[in-house]
Amino acid sequence: MGKEIERKFLVKDHSYRNNAVACKAYRQGYISIGPDRIVRVRTDGEKAFLTLKGHSHGAVRLEYEYEIPLTDAEDILASMCEKPIIEKHRYTVFHEGMAWEVDEFDGENQGLYIAEIELELEDQSLILPPWVGPEVTGDPRYYNANLVKFPYKSWKQQG
Repeated sequence: MGKEIERKFLVKDHSYRNNAVACKAYRQGYISIGPDRIVRVRTDGEKAFLTLKGHSHGAVRLEYEYEIPLTDAEDILASMCEKPIIEKHRYTVFHEGMAWEVDEFDGENQGLYIAEIELELEDQSLILPPWVGPEVTGDPRYYNANLVKFPYKSWKQQG
């Protein structure tokens, strides 16, 4: 059984780029979005994955991920996924010995910046980098699956 323990934070500034060790462009789409499960396809230009995620309990949820052929994933993104497709650039940044991932969203979610950290324990302590802002782990607006139905650009229009 796979388990993901992940915390999410807003980003205060772009200084994380100064220490980024990698950056990849991701495209991801959702085949199924429900309260108890999500089925996602993701590509990074070289590889593709099918991911199944369970219901979140705080920062913890079940997660299973399987590599699939890139051409299959591209077909699935084009024909079977809800729109809009999530597009983002993910930077990997190390801080205090821990790997942070910072997503800069493009397309319908342009202007949104989220930092994520995967933990081994739910109550694991961590030292926040200076560019990390408020925690949004439990806020469903920031779940990638919800950004399909309610893109960040539409938040400004709703006030």
